[in-house]
Amino acid sequence: MAHGWAALHAQLVALDPVAGARIHPNDPQRIGRALEVIRLTGERLSALQGRARVDLPYRILKLALMPERALLHARIAQRFELMLAAGFLDEVRALVQRPGLHPELPSMRCVGYRQAWQYLRGEIDVDTFHRTGIEATRQLAKRQITWIRSEHDAFVRDAHSLDSAKCLIEKAMR
Repeated sequence: MAHGWAALHAQLVALDPVAGARIHPNDPQRIGRALEVIRLTGERLSALQGRARVDLPYRILKLALMPERALLHARIAQRFELMLAAGFLDEVRALVQRPGLHPELPSMRCVGYRQAWQYLRGEIDVDTFHRTGIEATRQLAKRQITWIRSEHDAFVRDAHSLDSAKCLIEKAMR
């Protein structure tokens, strides 16, 4: 990437003008993905995304079981501690040693990895690592919940109210 993201965006505009117009020049993840799709498939991303969707021969029931927020936050914290106990920091330590890996790669910017990398480089202390790792996971969960709630044909129910979910499934089966 000797010429930077601006040059890659210009390349995308030349190869796929529709995707190039839709993807912001400062969005390296989408620019990279669009160029990757072109290189791997030989087709423009906009052409692949513009294809008509095939209707399935059956109905789909989208059912989202959501835990209450306090329980979700407790489980996120518990999961983070279990990851640490299972050797998460050792895994990240090994990744830090690998040539070519750096904190700006999409894989290293994932929830938990970014905070672990900062901790291992001495940029944050252990308490900050724990707090920010859990906070980042909560933020991700919040974005996922927002996305699920935007699915207009999904039935969102309390995860602890399985009776209502069961009724929905039975109703859909009729």
